[in-house]
Amino acid sequence: MPTLYQRLGGYDAIAAVCADLITRLRADAQLGRFWANRGEDGIKREYQLLVDFLCNASGGPMYYTGRDMKLSHAGMRISASDWDVFMGHLNATLDHFAVPAAERSDVVAFVLSTRDDMVEC
Repeated sequence: MPTLYQRLGGYDAIAAVCADLITRLRADAQLGRFWANRGEDGIKREYQLLVDFLCNASGGPMYYTGRDMKLSHAGMRISASDWDVFMGHLNATLDHFAVPAAERSDVVAFVLSTRDDMVEC
């Protein structure tokens, strides 16, 4: 049985989804604050870590070298409202790439499993 990584189209497809998602998040009136004072180099590194994390978590060959989600997001004061806005952008990105229902369900379920490690208030 193919892995979620394979079913999503591999590295290039996941990288494209991440690029679209980060662009949406940075442009959002509520969420843009998380990137407002970051240099482009830091944002590029964050993008690559996200790609590596998602490729690894979906069964791909990438090795994720970043910190766990709880430590990575500690102190950011991500609220439940921020999370809901993020999920709206995630769904818009998945719509944009016409991710099939089964794969979309698996992606959303995985992302939802990280919520408690990120939302602080």
